[in-house]
Amino acid sequence: MLPDTQANFFLRLLIDYVVLVLAFLATLQYIARPEHLVLSGFNLLLMGIGLIVWTGIGLSVHLYDEFRTRSFSYEFVAILKTVLIYFCFFTFLFFYCFKHYPYPRTFTLLYAFLSFTGITVMKFIVKQTLLRLRSNGHNIKNIVIIGTGPTGMTFYDTILSNDHFGYRCIGFLDEESNPHINGKYLGRVSELTRVLEDHEVDDVIVALHEPMSHQVEEIIMASEREATRVRIIADCHRFCTSTASMNFFGKLPVLTIRTSPLDDPARQRFKRIFELCFTGILFITVFSWLFPIIAIAIKLSSKGPVFFKQERWGLKNKRITCYKFRSMAVNSDTVDASGRYRQASRDDNRINRVGRFLRKTNLDELPQFINVLLGDMSLVGPRPHPIPLHQESKNTIQNYMLRHLVKPGITGWAQVNGFRGETRLSGLMQKRVDYDLWYIENYSFWLDCQIIFQTLMNMIKGDRNAY
Repeated sequence: MLPDTQANFFLRLLIDYVVLVLAFLATLQYIARPEHLVLSGFNLLLMGIGLIVWTGIGLSVHLYDEFRTRSFSYEFVAILKTVLIYFCFFTFLFFYCFKHYPYPRTFTLLYAFLSFTGITVMKFIVKQTLLRLRSNGHNIKNIVIIGTGPTGMTFYDTILSNDHFGYRCIGFLDEESNPHINGKYLGRVSELTRVLEDHEVDDVIVALHEPMSHQVEEIIMASEREATRVRIIADCHRFCTSTASMNFFGKLPVLTIRTSPLDDPARQRFKRIFELCFTGILFITVFSWLFPIIAIAIKLSSKGPVFFKQERWGLKNKRITCYKFRSMAVNSDTVDASGRYRQASRDDNRINRVGRFLRKTNLDELPQFINVLLGDMSLVGPRPHPIPLHQESKNTIQNYMLRHLVKPGITGWAQVNGFRGETRLSGLMQKRVDYDLWYIENYSFWLDCQIIFQTLMNMIKGDRNAY
């Protein structure tokens, strides 16, 4: 680490140490009995072990990475990970190593809560303070941009419009000048060493369009001779999303332009286990008596089967058979006069009396829990579309097929935000897809819980788009 970076790291670590020590002492003070010595040698040893372990965990989960250009949510996730692992460590310590510790085991819960609260509040305060300082011209990093083409100018415009990032452009290097760089042309790329010697530069930003390998090598060597960090903007940046990530295959860096938390097999398994448990409980406690009642009502209201089966598209664009309670008359028309797929609409004459109630309350979707047990669908995910609507949308809706990177769901982020039902109006399907992609890129277990809860609330109070 460079000197400024080291100072920043140790300052952040020191602030965390202060918070952890105060949280430790506050916990002891709250649960200790009068005869206990709060600052005993053993407690001081435990506190020291805790600080060492916190440092190791924080470094391993990237709690002390540079969050200068990222929102606080990234840092919050790192804090949460660190505290959870820290809490697990103390739980193991007390139950297996310090069984005769004089305080109740709730010590770990209270200590974890106070630590999490204190660390989060302090880091938020520090983040806001630094943003204010940078906006006022303090805590600034000086950079040189190599490249005056579209990539270099886009980067320059970004730091100009985001002064809270805390970057100041000293100037540009390129084989030719650009009239839009406001007199900041410093010379050719070969003059980098002179520029670094004449100016105090923190970072060199390589923003060349299709740079030659020998150029990059010369830039890196010249920068490192002057102890200056080099950052390279990949030429494929225009294709990247906010969830782009880089991994190493051996020694080769590979950039993934769009990622999802569900790319992680461990998260996939956890999501699957939760769905199986949740679905199993519902079948035992609710569906065992509710399904027969609905089946009898359907049979009494109209002729035909209880279940409606329809082919739809699932994970990785594979066909699945989607189950629903039948809500329409048998052999209803599925296409209109113009040959387009006929979606269910308000006052649709194909829907029977019982079916209207089922659709209004979303009870017609319950057989899709069978799809969840079969592994074709998830509880939460992008809604699968009938094949004609799918074929119609895949060629007209931007990023439509990216919905199929994950399993389709019984309910989804788009549905609880009002984008369900008929999509004939211009822009509705695109909005649905945008919400689905946001879910895929921001998945978490707690987000799934929120969507399930919102779906239940919509079922109780009624959804205006359910018909």
